[in-house]
Amino acid sequence: MPVPNPSNAMTIQASWVQLSVPSAVGVTATTMPAWWVLPERPRGAVLVLPEVFGVNSWVRSVAERLAQEGYAALALSTFSRTAPDLQVGYDEAGLAAGREHRDQVTASQLLADVQAAVDWLQQAHPSLRLGCVGFCFGGHLAMLAATNPVIEATCDFYGARVSCFKPGSPDAATLSVLPQIPGRIWCFCGDQDPLMPAEELQAIDRALHAADSSGARHRLVVVTGAGHGYMCEARTDFHPEAAASGWSLMLELFAEAL
Repeated sequence: MPVPNPSNAMTIQASWVQLSVPSAVGVTATTMPAWWVLPERPRGAVLVLPEVFGVNSWVRSVAERLAQEGYAALALSTFSRTAPDLQVGYDEAGLAAGREHRDQVTASQLLADVQAAVDWLQQAHPSLRLGCVGFCFGGHLAMLAATNPVIEATCDFYGARVSCFKPGSPDAATLSVLPQIPGRIWCFCGDQDPLMPAEELQAIDRALHAADSSGARHRLVVVTGAGHGYMCEARTDFHPEAAASGWSLMLELFAEAL
């Protein structure tokens, strides 16, 4: 993503924080690292859910860019139980490592992690309204996170397999949670994404419409010519025009909802 113009840059504070996630049914307690970025005068807060590559430099840059737009951002280590410090590159070795940990995440764990993050944010900044954005596997998880009653707006960027898989429950589908989402969710993907074929996009479109027939709260954005990972300039499928459009639409949603 483009770096903000330094002459217009807002003063931000960025650091690692440790969040305590209590145990629950099907959930092991953990201490979850998170990258916390706070602008001078936050207008809202956003949870950032990473790709399978962990809270790496690109994910941290997303949080920092959100902060430059005035949003406090908290990037969660969604693999905190198996690889809390995971930060790998966009090569085959990094992908293999990330998928190994991805396959050990469950929906129950993710929801517990999100609730811990919500509790932490509400204690630190109780007046801020909350949004969420996720990319790749983080996009899939963002759809689950959107069921949290405090989250008012969610952007799911190319979250694959939501029509046929739910973490920890391979016979279920994450799309089934859409009626439980109290806020708004916009799903983004490219029409050249091999991980999101036409059948997947059709299933997402049908489920979004069934959950919100008016189209006022939920939206599917399909980008012509873009592949998987098009928002990330470190990936081979980076698409500058699509990334700029995706960023603009995300800010539009957050500005309206938060």
